[in-house]
Amino acid sequence: MSLRHRVFAGRRPFGGAGAGAGAGAGAGAGAGADVAAGFAERVRGELVRDLPDDDLGEDLEDCLDLYEWGSKPRCEEVEYLRLVREARDRMSRGW
Repeated sequence: MSLRHRVFAGRRPFGGAGAGAGAGAGAGAGAGADVAAGFAERVRGELVRDLPDDDLGEDLEDCLDLYEWGSKPRCEEVEYLRLVREARDRMSRGW
């Protein structure tokens, strides 16, 4: 058995209680969704701090789809798109 399996055996991600602790079937799922939503808001907050002059919508995918090329100087445009894509990818991965 690998070290990872020995150390984390019986633990659930995102602080959910195990079945032996008397938790209901959906108890861990709600906590995981709350953590994921909190993480997404934290990533969005970091992006807003990095791009204070830009109006970012709720959906970063829309932000990328609706972006008009040439609306910023080239160096700013590349940085803006890189930051938005990285934030979108971090939110979808969850880390």
